[in-house]
Amino acid sequence: MMNKIMSYCALAIGITLTHSCVKDMQDDLHKGGWNHERSITGISFANQVGQPVIQRIDESTGTIDITLNVGAIPDLSKVELTNLQLSYQATAGVKPGDMLDFSNDARTASIIVTSTLGETRAYTITAAEFREQMEGTWAINDLVVWGGTGPSYGGGKVYPMMLKSWCWDYANPPSKEYDNTLTFTLDKITDDGNTEGVCVNNAGADGAYANFIFRGASNPVNKTDIDLNHFYRKIPVGESRWRRNYADGSITFTDSNGNTSTATLVDAGEHVLYNNAGYVNAISVPNNAFAFTLNGTDDWSNIYSDYDVFAAKVRMYFVLVTKL
Repeated sequence: MMNKIMSYCALAIGITLTHSCVKDMQDDLHKGGWNHERSITGISFANQVGQPVIQRIDESTGTIDITLNVGAIPDLSKVELTNLQLSYQATAGVKPGDMLDFSNDARTASIIVTSTLGETRAYTITAAEFREQMEGTWAINDLVVWGGTGPSYGGGKVYPMMLKSWCWDYANPPSKEYDNTLTFTLDKITDDGNTEGVCVNNAGADGAYANFIFRGASNPVNKTDIDLNHFYRKIPVGESRWRRNYADGSITFTDSNGNTSTATLVDAGEHVLYNNAGYVNAISVPNNAFAFTLNGTDDWSNIYSDYDVFAAKVRMYFVLVTKL
């Protein structure tokens, strides 16, 4: 009987001690007495491009690399912190909505994160500058077409449109574009780092746009005029939207009716378009060009003609531009 009483007493004491131990651990957990964590796990700023790179260097320091679209930030001394995520129970000296100063030459700012035990880690944030090349105003200088059936037989040609001025509508020929300007503004950067905005194709001093009508007099098929705006009205008149895809280098224009066209931005230089069987087709770009790949149809019956180059087997269309 005495042994049973002793066993019950030992069990009761064990339960009490265990309960007390668990309670102490729970109190310690809730109070954060165990928690040394003081990390930034997520961060973003207004006009940030892409994702941050966050690194814990050691117990007291860390680094964060970000990229900012500085063209959209009027004052780098006031860059808004839009999101800040910290490790459990950690605190920071700033919060979303606060402004950080990146106006120094190094483009750096800092955030200090504190654990519940009072330990700190100082994160140095370094901002790289992003500038969208498309932003600004571009002057249209020339319109050039590469086309022609059978380039290996000499059928491929690279012609400025107005080199063959008699082929085009006299009232609004391609040269009506030569005083036009294209103004690109940036209003969005996607999560995957692509850019979007508005393009305004201004008609210039003459107030007119080209109407790409190929005159019947140069049409050997049936001598009727041919509307080629589906080939050459690639940059919409007036206002449109543009999107630049950095993964494949494409620039897509979307007009007010939802029609799209896709270009690449070509740098200055001599660009070989075709080189085979002793025939070379090339274009010289003085500054930049928007290049559109077109899909014409071979016409062996009219090879070597202006009609073949401009209206039948159209291959590429270049809008030569200079940034102002």
